[in-house]
Amino acid sequence: MRRLLSLLTLRGRAFVAAGATAVVCALAFGQPALTRVGILVMALPLLAALVVSRRKHDPTVTRVVWPRLLRAGETARIDLTIASDRKQSDGALLVEDTLPYALGGRARFVLQGLGGAWERTVSYPVRSDIRGRYVVGPVVARLADPFGLVERRRAIGGTAQLTVTPRVVALPAIPLSGGWQGAGEHRPQAFAAGSAEDASVREYRRGDDLRRVHWRSSARIGELMVRREEQPWEAHATVLLDNRRLAHRGQGAASSLETAVVAAASVAVHLEQHGYAVQLCTADGLGGTPGDPTLGAERTLEHLAVLEMSPRGTLDVGWSGDQARGGVVVAVLGGFLPDDNAALRRIRHDAGAALALVLDVEQWSPSRAGLGTAAAAAPASSLAWRATGLGPRDHLDAAWRELGRAPVRGGARA
Repeated sequence: MRRLLSLLTLRGRAFVAAGATAVVCALAFGQPALTRVGILVMALPLLAALVVSRRKHDPTVTRVVWPRLLRAGETARIDLTIASDRKQSDGALLVEDTLPYALGGRARFVLQGLGGAWERTVSYPVRSDIRGRYVVGPVVARLADPFGLVERRRAIGGTAQLTVTPRVVALPAIPLSGGWQGAGEHRPQAFAAGSAEDASVREYRRGDDLRRVHWRSSARIGELMVRREEQPWEAHATVLLDNRRLAHRGQGAASSLETAVVAAASVAVHLEQHGYAVQLCTADGLGGTPGDPTLGAERTLEHLAVLEMSPRGTLDVGWSGDQARGGVVVAVLGGFLPDDNAALRRIRHDAGAALALVLDVEQWSPSRAGLGTAAAAAPASSLAWRATGLGPRDHLDAAWRELGRAPVRGGARA
């Protein structure tokens, strides 16, 4: 009986209350006819609850999320296909797809005219301005009787994930130096400026293709020499994001960390568009796998979508020696902590070029005034980093342009 009563809607509870009141009044005033009416009114929602609770068949749900990966501010579409092979008519069905608050709450649909073996497809858009990985679903179906006295809610279907990556700001081209890495001997500076690869030779080995013999070198040296196979070279860049809790201020979407994430995402996409192989590092170390630390822009954005603050007090720079050597390092830094000088000095020593966007995190503190973006960038500048400050009201593209104002001899543009 308790389970049946839990299925009653507000209207159903009102019917039960009215029927009980009628029975009490009939007994008090000696009206047998009113007793029969009261029993009928009270029994109607209870019978409806019994019928609805005995229904065992649930419809099936198929969900398609397109795309599953999108950037903050973009819109995705969710298609729900709801079907039933039940021979009896289902009448009307109210379905709700469960959504996180950041995606807009619940999506509700009323499916009417459902006969036997029916199928319906409904679609709706979702949009989020907040990065993250969200779970969509399950669908909640509300089964009701024709009078609206009883309602049963059942969760049907599975769930799907939707990843919202950080917003990306288009950045202007600025001059960079360094960044070229590859196998073999050191590449001449002309390559960084875009010259063709130098031809190199080695001694002839049994099995070498004679078409690779370099006759001029062979005549000069006095033995057969062949051209080396071209070595793969690529421009390499590391984006370092300081995500330490102690280095940031503010809460939620208005925190300095969110500004830092947008900056790191924008820099990663910008560098990859200009031919750099990009890897991501955070305060906890390398973002990729040990065998392949290079994430690429898309995987970097996906990694940043779920990035959280780190409890670390120092920056992990164990990656610097191997991964940053000769490459471009762009750091997005929060507030400076006592041990940061040694870490930044080591990165600068290994990197071919070191640039830093330094957040004036005190401007994100409601009760404290910041020192200004120039003062925020001073510690990094003193360690031979090319640095500029960034505040909550500053434009990222303007700050990036500020990094490129000083000319870099022999630099490539990115």
